[in-house]
Amino acid sequence: MNISLTNQQDRLPLDEALVRSAAERVLAEAEITAGSLSIVVVDDPTIHDLNRRFLDHDYATDVLSFSLESRPGYLEGEVIVSADTAVATAPEFGWPAEHELLLYVIHGLLHLVGYNDKGDRETADMRSAERRILAACGIELPRQLATLQEESR
Repeated sequence: MNISLTNQQDRLPLDEALVRSAAERVLAEAEITAGSLSIVVVDDPTIHDLNRRFLDHDYATDVLSFSLESRPGYLEGEVIVSADTAVATAPEFGWPAEHELLLYVIHGLLHLVGYNDKGDRETADMRSAERRILAACGIELPRQLATLQEESR
């Protein structure tokens, strides 16, 4: 599996090894062994433009994920995350912006491997997977964010 990581922003230092490790864990759990994954870290103006162009949503967002091809064991996709949004949001939950950004990467990847957050059960499964992958990376959700996730079920 080829994973490329591109950092197109300078607001937030990027721990490339940690991002790559989290991506590898999500892919391994989903039994994805072949294909290509692109992870791109951008700023809010860039993600706003992409969100408007590709999804017709006229606002910045935390993460966009695009599946180009997916079948058992194989994935071609892209995850785009906003460092600006991570920096702005992380203080609300009392944890580092780097961890917030990693959560966005994990969330986007989970969408690519088949997770959904539309219904209560699906959302609970996705939140559980997010916590599991973060924990495997040595990161625990801050209490405020964990509580918010529980309440949104």
